[in-house]
Amino acid sequence: MKSIFTSPSGKNYLVPFILVSSLFLMWGLAHGLLDVLNKHFQIAFTMSKAQSGLVQFSTYMAYGLISIPAGIFMKKYGYRKGIVFGLLLYALGAFSFIPAAYLHSANPFLIALFVVACGLCFLETAANPYSTVLGPKESGAQRLNLSQSLNGLGWVLGPFIGGQLILGASDDDAMALTRPYMIIGACILVITLLFFFVKLPDIVETNDDTEQKSAVSVQSKPLWFHKHFVLAVLAQILYVAAQSGIFGFFINYVTEQDPGISPVKASQFLAFGGMLLFMLGRLSGSIFMSKFKPNKILTVYALACVISMIPVILGLGKIALYALYTSFFFMSIMFPTIYALGLANMGEHTKKAASFLTMAVAGGAFSPILMGYLGEQNMAVGFVIPLLCFLFILFYGIKGYKM
Repeated sequence: MKSIFTSPSGKNYLVPFILVSSLFLMWGLAHGLLDVLNKHFQIAFTMSKAQSGLVQFSTYMAYGLISIPAGIFMKKYGYRKGIVFGLLLYALGAFSFIPAAYLHSANPFLIALFVVACGLCFLETAANPYSTVLGPKESGAQRLNLSQSLNGLGWVLGPFIGGQLILGASDDDAMALTRPYMIIGACILVITLLFFFVKLPDIVETNDDTEQKSAVSVQSKPLWFHKHFVLAVLAQILYVAAQSGIFGFFINYVTEQDPGISPVKASQFLAFGGMLLFMLGRLSGSIFMSKFKPNKILTVYALACVISMIPVILGLGKIALYALYTSFFFMSIMFPTIYALGLANMGEHTKKAASFLTMAVAGGAFSPILMGYLGEQNMAVGFVIPLLCFLFILFYGIKGYKM
């Protein structure tokens, strides 16, 4: 049986694949760590919930600002240099937590998180296409799914590590916030060094005009005249808004609903409850996609999220907590599904449309601030924002996706 890591010329790319896949793990860790910082910032810097939303703002705004420059950089200098540059930015941001700890202010940490996110943007731009070319073309999707599973593992490990090292530290431990980032920074430098010694194939971008020929009548319109694409961008903005808000205030919500649960324990629930369900949802979703139309799956999952938000907003004790866990599973497939539906039949506009759908990640910058403001006295009220987001996504799955 031919290996999925062996090229048609006979070259084996298993080692490069492992190295590229490690990038998925590292950016999953970064995002997972992010979701324990809101609670820590509220305690360490006496910030309100709305102010702690700046944690997500500093991260997701980087995606909105850097996505297009990252693509331009890759096109000019190549994906390999883009990965190395992204890793160096990631490491710079991680090690910036050390001087930030001596300034006794939230702002230096927020700047460091922005730098980390800039690095992540470069890595995400390059890692996906690299994973698909490290072997036979026909098994590209299989390799990408393997890489993405490590990304899911990072999302699970991030809150657990952050909970133990950050939330589990004493209140007067000024260096608590730096420890996980020092570990990650050291790992990133090792990975960067390995990229100098492991040979990677060049990615040659080609234009597939098959779809263009089949969609001449559709693509004759300007990009923003494609209604299903415009609605997809809005749906994507709202999805990331819902995700960042739910992830960021999970610990707040759980500790308010059950005061007997400590922030450290809540971070474990986030890791091995919510994030694990999110990962399982991604894995099972790829199976369902082969049997059902994407818009139908999106509709069912969005409806499930709408229903799950109702007991969360009403604060119905354990029922609300279980409903909140459930939402992680049903959120899992939304980003890639909306992405695919938005790009359908875009023809010559496909690449430009993809860049805007990627930039829509910036939607996660604002919702935590708004959720924190609404939920200052009672976090349950803040979850009205994800509910409204899921209602629009439900509309998109039913009607908005249509050409």
